[in-house]
Amino acid sequence: MMIAKKRHTRHGHMARVSKLALGDNALPVRFMYKTIPEHSNDTGWRLFTGYETPEFLEEFSNLEPFPLAPMCEADSSLDALLDHNAGTIWERPPDQPWQQVHDFEIPVEEVDVEVS
Repeated sequence: MMIAKKRHTRHGHMARVSKLALGDNALPVRFMYKTIPEHSNDTGWRLFTGYETPEFLEEFSNLEPFPLAPMCEADSSLDALLDHNAGTIWERPPDQPWQQVHDFEIPVEEVDVEVS
């Protein structure tokens, strides 16, 4: 019996992915973390190449909502990490396996709430 491999984590199937990791000239994902999902289709995963500058990351549109399935098809090493919980951080130096990171603070999105 063949079991279909899941291509999502928990309830969502989307991640926020750096534009540097998408498209024809995409660089490999070498840094990723999982935060608390923002909506029902969000897995909470954020994927980066490691070449993003602080200025690049300040522009919200440089992190695109993108399905995880094509990311895993392009790089099967991602699939093994996706079942980890929020707060998990991974990096992959060139030509090395993924390593868990313990000294990075996941950015928290600031939400403006107006109470009336």
